[in-house]
Amino acid sequence: MDERRTIVFFPEGAFGPTNNCVGIGRVLQERGHRVVFIVEESFAGNLEAQGFEERLMRLGPPPETPEVPGQFWIDFIRDTAPIFRKPTIEQLGEFIAPTWQALIDGSKYVDDRLRAIFDELDPDVIVEDNVVGFAALPASGRPWVRIVSCNPAELKDPAIPPFSSGYPVADRGTWPAFLEEVERTHREMWADFDAFGREHGAPGLAWTELGPDLIWESPWLNLYSYPAEADYDRESALGPTWHRLDSTVRATTETWELPDHLRSGASGGRGADGPLVYLSLGSLGSADVGLMQRLVDVMGTTRHRVIVSKGPLADQINLHDNMTGSGFLPQPVILPQVDLVITHGGNNTVTEAFHHGKPMIVLPLFWDQVDNAQRVDELGLGVRLSTYGFEDRELTGAVDRLVADAALRERLASMSTRIRSTNGTARAAQLIERVALTGKPVTRA
Repeated sequence: MDERRTIVFFPEGAFGPTNNCVGIGRVLQERGHRVVFIVEESFAGNLEAQGFEERLMRLGPPPETPEVPGQFWIDFIRDTAPIFRKPTIEQLGEFIAPTWQALIDGSKYVDDRLRAIFDELDPDVIVEDNVVGFAALPASGRPWVRIVSCNPAELKDPAIPPFSSGYPVADRGTWPAFLEEVERTHREMWADFDAFGREHGAPGLAWTELGPDLIWESPWLNLYSYPAEADYDRESALGPTWHRLDSTVRATTETWELPDHLRSGASGGRGADGPLVYLSLGSLGSADVGLMQRLVDVMGTTRHRVIVSKGPLADQINLHDNMTGSGFLPQPVILPQVDLVITHGGNNTVTEAFHHGKPMIVLPLFWDQVDNAQRVDELGLGVRLSTYGFEDRELTGAVDRLVADAALRERLASMSTRIRSTNGTARAAQLIERVALTGKPVTRA
């Protein structure tokens, strides 16, 4: 390519946003650009192994013992799990605000390091996929792109329930009380972060009647991934630099085959002819081993064949004869093969399930997972269950009902065909490339 550019990706230190950026980065790399990832030290080598350059940083002081990728958040989720049993309005002060504070602390800590990386690489565009802002980006003066790998409720609108509430669209009666609690639990933290950003060369952050912004909108390009069929109707259109991608499922060369004892028609395997179910609570949710084991045990009583993504604490989770699984699985390869997905409602898994036309049972834990769970349920594309309060028969009954629903299967198949035709990963790469080549904003037609 005559116009080779340096494109820097800066994803949040979790597998979902990182994998999302990998898919887009790979397309840009194939188009001849230099692609560099800024990653936490615990992820060192993971992106290099996939053919990308890395620049390492930390969001806090180094630990006394070596970390595994994302270890901080694994420990945080595990230790905080009891709070997930409470209503979302009570989680605001006990979990949501402390989580924001931890993210803000990381943003402050890494500011100098980010500026040094930007100066070294002198990128043509910086692409971030985070939920909290980093002052070094807008202060750099370089073009940058924001990717939102969360439920679109993060992009506030009077017609959309408050972010992380999990409230239904059709009932606004509970929204004011939730927003009042946001004010009580978030105002001081927001004001401090807003002041930090201004002091370090970034514009001010907004606080409206819909709550606080803790990240900036890019003047160049903003992307979010959610299919049109599941997106919210808005009272006010998003700004002209916002572009929706129906999905950004990464291409992969990985392969995965169902083991012999679970293949249809296999002899000796109980349930070898039953529907095929994929169970995953994500790399963070699966740190709640008690919850994972309960789900595994309930599904172990059924005729279904189950593929279990066991997560980072895999050795503590015991599978049954009608199952297979391991710590980490190539999800994009597995999803096309299954009949149904049991998920925590992480945006990456939800949009991938939509992409492949799979019904979902969603057991949300925190953050936008509750919003995704509610959206899937209220649109009739799956079922939301109480993560810690569900009865065994509710889970097994929902599985049986969804896999037998021919009308839903047809609806999801049609949705999948349209989503896949839009090729969101390639479209994202093209939009980012335009910013890198021109240095100008990319607006909707």
